[in-house]
Amino acid sequence: MKNKRRNREAFAEHSFWQSYSDMMAALLLIFILIIAITLAVYRQKTDDLEQTRRELDTAQVQLDAAKLDLENSRLQIEASNQELEASLAELQQAYDQAALTQEELNNAYLEIADAQRELETTRSELQDIVGIRTDIIGALQDAFHNSTAMTVDAQTGSITFSADLLFRYNSATLTQSSRDTLREVIPAYLQVLLQDQYRGYIAEIIIEGHTDTDGSYESNMELSGNRARAVARFCLDEKNGLSELQVAQLQGLLTVNGRSFSEPIYETDEAGQPTDQVNMAASRRVEIKFRLKEDEMIAKIAEILNQ
Repeated sequence: MKNKRRNREAFAEHSFWQSYSDMMAALLLIFILIIAITLAVYRQKTDDLEQTRRELDTAQVQLDAAKLDLENSRLQIEASNQELEASLAELQQAYDQAALTQEELNNAYLEIADAQRELETTRSELQDIVGIRTDIIGALQDAFHNSTAMTVDAQTGSITFSADLLFRYNSATLTQSSRDTLREVIPAYLQVLLQDQYRGYIAEIIIEGHTDTDGSYESNMELSGNRARAVARFCLDEKNGLSELQVAQLQGLLTVNGRSFSEPIYETDEAGQPTDQVNMAASRRVEIKFRLKEDEMIAKIAEILNQ
């Protein structure tokens, strides 16, 4: 009995330690398992963290690229804005230029309209004096119809005195006989030009002295001028046929010129054609002629057309 009890006690003691060992082994296994799991989890977390870091790096690179793209886009937008501002400035300049051009065009239209009105006025004035030269020449010819001392040029209406009739050789003093001739001719000629119906159309009454080609141009210029002035003084003397009013009117119209031998008169052949031979006697002369305002009108129209 005692042996059986000892065996049971020994077996019971052995079972306790065996159970304790199994328990410790189990605990160790559990611990190892926990460590393994922990290591696995740690490794997984580490891998996840590394993956996340790589993703963050990739995202950072993408973000940097996006920032660069954004900066490039911003620069492009700024460049576009500058181009737009430049285009707007050019457009504004073009608009201002167009407005200025339109204003210049309007001014040009106004100038054209003014020129047209002026031209129409001038045309009307010209129409008023169409044929007036013919009328004046006709009136002058009627005034000298019975005169034996002078004839009126049918083309110009001028009258011509031979210098040999008026002056002695190389002199500018009127002879007494020439004064009688001038008293017969000058008032009749000037009174036609100064009458009311013609005076408004007369721009100028001209007395011109001419010489032959004998001597220098300068000396003949002085002689021809002095002779023209001698005739002018005679015309302006109230004692010689013109009234005080007519003398005053003549003073406002009279021009005196010396032409030397710049316009000589040439001899003609049997056919009436001029030769190269100067007619010395005919070249020595004093002419009285007139100029109408229509000549000024024509010049004025030419100026308007040129503008």
